[in-house]
Amino acid sequence: MRVAVINSGSSSLKFKLFNMDTQEVLYTLVVENIGEKNSKIKTHQEALESLDIDFLYVDIIGHRVVHGGEYFHEATIIDEKVIEKIEDLIPLAPLHNTANLKGIMVARQKAPDALQVAVFDTAFHAQMPQEGYLYALPYEMYEKHKIRKYGFHGTSHSYLLKECAILLKKETKELNIITLHLGNGASACAIQNGISIDTSMGFTPLEGLVMGTRSGDIDPAVVLYMQRDLGLSVNEIDEMLNKKSGLLGICNSGDIRKILQSDDEKSKLAINMMVRRVKKYIGAYLALLGRVDAIVFSGGIGENSAYIRDRVMDNNLAKGTPVLVIKTDEELEIARQCLKF
Repeated sequence: MRVAVINSGSSSLKFKLFNMDTQEVLYTLVVENIGEKNSKIKTHQEALESLDIDFLYVDIIGHRVVHGGEYFHEATIIDEKVIEKIEDLIPLAPLHNTANLKGIMVARQKAPDALQVAVFDTAFHAQMPQEGYLYALPYEMYEKHKIRKYGFHGTSHSYLLKECAILLKKETKELNIITLHLGNGASACAIQNGISIDTSMGFTPLEGLVMGTRSGDIDPAVVLYMQRDLGLSVNEIDEMLNKKSGLLGICNSGDIRKILQSDDEKSKLAINMMVRRVKKYIGAYLALLGRVDAIVFSGGIGENSAYIRDRVMDNNLAKGTPVLVIKTDEELEIARQCLKF
């Protein structure tokens, strides 16, 4: 069984081909800077054309789709109705869902006979209790406009849960764990009896932890102040919060490797802020879960920076709880979810 996985970004395309009988990676390619000024590859179509594989020998193509809203709670076979729903959700994730759709449309042309499956970042969090996903806004904001916490990085948190279960020799439904996907984008997840009951990202991936270029949690009145008193436009604030804040906003670099090598006071401040926010979420999730079987670090920072892991856990936080480092594999998780079809 050959399963291809496509992760189509706004200017990138990540591709992996698996032999799922052995879970071996047969082919992998990352194409970046699609359509940008000095790039030879102008479209996602050209990126897929550059793949040195014959799609006649691909059985299933799994697509990462960032936002599934309240429509999609699990991996779903793609048909015209599913495409329409993904389009409907573009306002909630304009860059991501638009790019994901490009990958889907191109793949359907390239491999018309292959089964196409959408795997949603939000799906793993679909069973959060209402008190966990609602914001304390007028209830009609949820009823009419679906403003609520959705959560993201679901394929990563799902993968970490399953791998943690293997390491601890337990069933996933027996586990209470805290998973930390720490990278340029970062999120925490509280998992109780194998189900996500809370996660740090919210209506969009902007909420939660201090990230490479995203602010994470702020007082929402700051946005009103920037509009009303500083005269910034909605687009300017959006750009600031998503692309010019986080570590980059504090110390002029979003690259944790460079920040850790710097003796600059603002670099130290940025690290302190990031670590403090992670600790706050772990503390909150310890209170929610009661019993915690493991704390799992993953993502580029979580997997590779022992210094950050030690800083997060340096005050006997969750003393006696196993701390695991697991390399996440979102593409393999997507491929696994495709197999049920």
